[in-house]
Amino acid sequence: MKKFQMPDTYVIIFIVVLFAALLTHTVPVGKFQMHKVTYKTETGVEKSREVPIAGSFAYELNDAGKPLIKGVKFFEPGGNVGISNYVFEGITSGDKWGTAVGVIAFIIITGGAFGIILRTKAVEAGLISLIKKTKGSGNWLIIFVFLSFSLGGAVFGMGEEAIPFAMVLIPIVIGMGYDAITGIMITYVSTQVGFATSWMNPFSVAIAQGVAGIPVLSGAAFRIFMWVFFTAFCIIFTLIYAKKVKANPQSSISYETDAYYRKEFDLDEKQDIKFTFGHKLVLLTVVVGMAWIIYGVVKFGYYLPEIATQFVIMGVVAGIIGVFFKLDNMRVNDIAVSFRKGAEDLIGAAIVVGMAKGIVLVLGGTSAGEPSVLNTILNWVATGLSGMPAALCAWVMYIFQSVFNFFVVSGSGQAALTMPIMAPLSDLVGVSRQVSVLAFQLGDGFTNLIVPTSGILIAVLGIARLEWIKWAKFQIKFQVVLFILGSLFVLGGMFIGLQ
Repeated sequence: MKKFQMPDTYVIIFIVVLFAALLTHTVPVGKFQMHKVTYKTETGVEKSREVPIAGSFAYELNDAGKPLIKGVKFFEPGGNVGISNYVFEGITSGDKWGTAVGVIAFIIITGGAFGIILRTKAVEAGLISLIKKTKGSGNWLIIFVFLSFSLGGAVFGMGEEAIPFAMVLIPIVIGMGYDAITGIMITYVSTQVGFATSWMNPFSVAIAQGVAGIPVLSGAAFRIFMWVFFTAFCIIFTLIYAKKVKANPQSSISYETDAYYRKEFDLDEKQDIKFTFGHKLVLLTVVVGMAWIIYGVVKFGYYLPEIATQFVIMGVVAGIIGVFFKLDNMRVNDIAVSFRKGAEDLIGAAIVVGMAKGIVLVLGGTSAGEPSVLNTILNWVATGLSGMPAALCAWVMYIFQSVFNFFVVSGSGQAALTMPIMAPLSDLVGVSRQVSVLAFQLGDGFTNLIVPTSGILIAVLGIARLEWIKWAKFQIKFQVVLFILGSLFVLGGMFIGLQ
């Protein structure tokens, strides 16, 4: 009897595409009327968004005057979306500011830039030096990185920025005797915990509060307590897990795939590696570059185009230092070769971003003003909630936002699509708008840790050389715990009258 082989991420997404296509043949399409809302950000800047009008949903009608079921075909010419078109249409959708083509370009370019940095062997030499000095103890590294990245997720919506950090930190923690799971926890998971529990994230809670018509930064005290609680809980969880893996490395589900980095950073073979002045300059370039990126994001609102360019500059400067100091006999052509190799390592993850966007396109897209299956589902949920008790309604809002995040991974996109419907609905069922925002941000943020449609998650898993299905096996238990705790906070917000 052959051993069951877990499906590849591409296979999983294709199955979801088939399911989405089936929905289009059974669920009628509909749309909302749209209007513009304005709100002020936490810095006092006025912004506006086109959002749906609550209660304005209407089915698209066919020639017979009945709700239109617009089933997608297997193949569609002329740039339209069919089942077989989902890969190309997904990859080429959007613009340079977001999914899919912008995120794809960002992943490939940052992968190339860090390919150059890793080629200098500065990270490797620095790691060997660090392990020698700390005797392999990494508890303080885990605490510091997790806390810093969680704060980044809470303050400025750190997400894509975790990708390059993962390229450096995942090999480091594996070299220190931990595993890729530990590396993913302190890089990607930490940012999403901060993202989910933020009191000021400009890409999530701030937009949700603005669209919902409540003051931005309101309810901050409750959310700051929530951030402290979840960050502390996850740090303790990570420390316990890391200690267990270090004591028994083979207990890790990533033990086999970690072999690549264990071999790369084998201390017994590389005890004689010297941490030279050139290596220090490369790492200084990385530190200064990261500080520049954070400053640009916070001060000027830099996003994918600017950050990708900053990484290119960082990579080229590191390459020039590597050539000048002849780090690992590096030559000028090695800059180009290592950039290409770094980009190649993440091309698979980049393609997943486009494929995942293809799921949404098959369903008709995420525009509330255009007929789609997602709009119909959103309206069905809103209608179903209207007859529930207040506390149960708040909890179901949390469940809905968690599930809906599978299709609309963008925090700002999900806020703009769902909050104009959920906020006025919450008034009718006795749920405060603040609690409806809380249900949104927790549902949106925590499920970013497991949904295969998250391009950032897939990119980080690609760096860790870990299949999504293996990550999901580890993450599902963690998700259950987060869901229970998130439910308690949503219900707690209800019972204390969070406004």
